[in-house]
Amino acid sequence: MERGKLYICPTPIGNLEDISFRTIRILEEADLIAAEDTRHTIKLLNHYDIKKPLTSYHEHNIKEKGMELIERLNNGTNIALVSDAGMPGISDPGEALIGEAIDEGIEVIVLPGATASITALVGSGLPTDKFIFEGFLSPKKNERVKELKRIKEYKYTTIIYEAPHRLLNLLEDMLDALGERKISISRELTKKYEETFRGTIDEALNYFRDSGVRGEFVLILEGNQEEEVEEEVDIESLLRKFIEEGMTKKEAVKKIAHEYGVAKNEVYRISVKISE
Repeated sequence: MERGKLYICPTPIGNLEDISFRTIRILEEADLIAAEDTRHTIKLLNHYDIKKPLTSYHEHNIKEKGMELIERLNNGTNIALVSDAGMPGISDPGEALIGEAIDEGIEVIVLPGATASITALVGSGLPTDKFIFEGFLSPKKNERVKELKRIKEYKYTTIIYEAPHRLLNLLEDMLDALGERKISISRELTKKYEETFRGTIDEALNYFRDSGVRGEFVLILEGNQEEEVEEEVDIESLLRKFIEEGMTKKEAVKKIAHEYGVAKNEVYRISVKISE
């Protein structure tokens, strides 16, 4: 028996017109549509008059339903996987099913389409040549602060997702951990009340405190612009210091190369002219 195929079908992130002809065709041809929330997806299917069996696949049934879907794929069922909005597999349970299907040798076909992260990035005005996707940070403050301390060192633009009830807390933590940086924050992308704020973290905090917080958010954060200052290592002085403290020349060479990140052969070259 020929095995089924798993089609990854991106759906509109807001405006229902943002769907490809190919995605509509695959949804019409699939034997089964696996949806994050069937109540949400049925609205899209009704809009395009698509009548296909639906099954739920979400974070609360990810293990048992994943096994069931893999079994059906192995038995020849073609399945279209959709999330509530955008590309399945990005910050949603689809990631697990895709990995399991690949491990089983099932053909996975990804269709291109709407993605909130890239849409927000392109409209941010911040550099797009290199960027890092962080998705949702931890809802726990201590863990979130640790993550922000790591993000602080990134030189590239960073993409972060956040839910409305945590946005102000995240911005407060960002201001404490990162200081002032440029930031672009988009909400309700492609919808009637789409909005993008561009400014600094402090300005964003004040803006959303005053205007209120509604919708899902994509934050595009400027990378660390601080210039790295490289300290010049005075190898000869260090060698003399360590030798005077009782180290052998060989021990001193090894210590400097290891602790100061200097090539060992370079340290050894300089050590030759120093008499113990």
